[in-house]
Amino acid sequence: MEALLPLIIQLISGGAGGNIVGSLLKNLSLGPVGNTIAGALGGALGGNFALGPIIGGLLGATGAGDMTDILAQVASGGVSGGLLTVVLGLIKSMMSK
Repeated sequence: MEALLPLIIQLISGGAGGNIVGSLLKNLSLGPVGNTIAGALGGALGGNFALGPIIGGLLGATGAGDMTDILAQVASGGVSGGLLTVVLGLIKSMMSK
């Protein structure tokens, strides 16, 4: 279960990040379901491979499952989910022209 908890946190925060970006940048929104899916995918991928280690290192995360680790997972998942939503929204808007 300890291995799944970070992934679940990153999926949820990524979906939230995707929806926040979609509501702030209406022209890049993929719709509520699209924002959630893109955000969750971005949160899982970016939280584990791209931004997770960087943000975890900045916050001083130890990997011991304490509050700092959870905050690092929420931050990296949310930012990664928002970024993937923006990228996919840009691609969608460029293809529709």
